[in-house]
Amino acid sequence: MTATEFSPGVFVRGITPPLKLADFRLVAFDMDSTLINIECVDEIAEAVGRKAEVAAITEAAMRGEVSDYKDSLRRRVALLKGVPLAALEQVYLRRLSLNPGVEAFVLACRAAGLKTLLVSGGFTYFSERVRARLQLDFARANQLEVADGQLTGRMVDRPWGDIVDGAEKRRVLLEVCELMGITPEQAIAVGDGANDLPMMSVAGLSIAYHGKPAVRDQAMLAIEHGGMDAALAVLR
Repeated sequence: MTATEFSPGVFVRGITPPLKLADFRLVAFDMDSTLINIECVDEIAEAVGRKAEVAAITEAAMRGEVSDYKDSLRRRVALLKGVPLAALEQVYLRRLSLNPGVEAFVLACRAAGLKTLLVSGGFTYFSERVRARLQLDFARANQLEVADGQLTGRMVDRPWGDIVDGAEKRRVLLEVCELMGITPEQAIAVGDGANDLPMMSVAGLSIAYHGKPAVRDQAMLAIEHGGMDAALAVLR
């Protein structure tokens, strides 16, 4: 189905705007390059001089060119072995910022009564800070293993599993919907990479924010220019 430009830089597919934001009950966000301006794993890798190597794997994974996301993430995290925790703090303080329009869009969702979920293939070190900053209701991400103040190059197994990949993002969205007593059609999913497609495919509204080509081509709403609050032209 061909996308139509609804407003400058905002394209819609298979929906008839305007939609009523209050008709939805949950919004699920990816974090890296969606809520925030960076891919955290790439920035951490710079501390050990391996940013280009890690970023190339990240880009391939986000474009959907990697068949096994979990393996690609394990390979990237292994390259972070020996990075001190202080380097992560510097990434957060000096390089991480919220993307334009994110605060306004989250505030609008909250005002309309939606619960907010961050579900990320990134790391809890950053997701918990972003969650607190945006006052999000729920969050799930991967936890980096630390020993003696340095990254070990591994991730910590969690009670729910090992790594948040596309399948886990979808499962978390569906689980939160069930716990809330709502249908997936009452959920919005916002992302930019191929690992966001599984959760976007089950949501009532999928939003690609400056997404990779495969994501833009499948999203019901694609924001290609401007901030995330551009979605509010479609969601009233």
